[in-house]
Amino acid sequence: MILRKLKPEEHWITRKLWEEVFTEDTKEFLDYYYFIKTRENQIYVIEEDGEIQSMLQLNPYRICLGAEAFPSEYIIAVSTRKEYRGRGYMGELLKASMAGMYREKVPFTFLMPAAEAIYTPYDFRYIYRQKIHIMECGVQGENGRARSAEALETAVPAGVAERDAAFFDAEEMAGFFERNFSGRWQVYAVRDEEYYRTMILEQQSEHGGVRLLQNGKELVGMFAYAIEEELEIREPLILPGWEPAFEQAARNLAPSGQDKIKVYGCADGSAVQEKPAIMARIIHMPTLLSSLRVPAEEELDCSFAVIDPILHENSRVWRLQSMTGEETVTVREMEDSEGVIPVAELTELLFGMKSAEEIRMKENVVITDRLELQLNRIKKLEPVFLNEVV
Repeated sequence: MILRKLKPEEHWITRKLWEEVFTEDTKEFLDYYYFIKTRENQIYVIEEDGEIQSMLQLNPYRICLGAEAFPSEYIIAVSTRKEYRGRGYMGELLKASMAGMYREKVPFTFLMPAAEAIYTPYDFRYIYRQKIHIMECGVQGENGRARSAEALETAVPAGVAERDAAFFDAEEMAGFFERNFSGRWQVYAVRDEEYYRTMILEQQSEHGGVRLLQNGKELVGMFAYAIEEELEIREPLILPGWEPAFEQAARNLAPSGQDKIKVYGCADGSAVQEKPAIMARIIHMPTLLSSLRVPAEEELDCSFAVIDPILHENSRVWRLQSMTGEETVTVREMEDSEGVIPVAELTELLFGMKSAEEIRMKENVVITDRLELQLNRIKKLEPVFLNEVV
């Protein structure tokens, strides 16, 4: 068995394994992925019997953690050829890639799991629940009563134009997000021009695009969509008051005979359900802890031991301090500890999935009353908004 990180010029040779394992992906999507995404990503593989039998890919993103942006890696395409499964290849690839990310001081990594149980042994935990809205394709009014065509014309603001985004729109799209939506979340992928250019290509590879809604020259909404057998929509970002225009634009795209449209990653309160979507794992502990903030009127001074069974460099006693009038947190190592928090439980705590009181009840967690009080002063890394697909 040979485990190694491929050179960029070798990335294309993993396509064969991808096609064998992920049979649902189309040629158009893989043409896009291997032309665009593998230019800058990292790929770890295990070779056996002269061929690549297992792989893991890391796609780079800039992630906002509160007021700052840090590099992160999205783990994708974790796969092993059927005949070689059950040999622990996935675990070896995860450990090797996490060690590499630690050397690069990546604060955390994230993924969309095929099954939660696969990744919990490696201390991944859910940090994001994706909001989903189910939209009726039929023209519906309040309480589900059908609207007339005349009523619909009244509901949709006049003068709204819709079209698919082109590359030259990326700058305006990035500005639209930054002005109107970036302040809603503590954790999200930086949406700059390059992000939206890539999104446009990605959606086009899935027989879709990114739809823009404009009132004159003003952008009032946008959403990603894909059409395979049915229309699916991802991450609608719509200004208040323009929701009817979005709903009509979505229905205009739906294939004939489609009854309902699934809308993933809703940014407003329209969602009717939520599903756990993204798991994360802390990688470089001092970088992650240093990104934390405390309300200026609070004072923070606490210490706790972290237990990390994979990245042993994280297994230290960490002291967190912030003086009154400051928001930033100073992080350093020390010897005296007020408690013990395994890395998985710390992830749940810092990303706001569980409270200090809740994780205190777990096995292998030791939190004193004073430490719990101090931990509650930290601003949690929430809400999270991670709708990336690849």
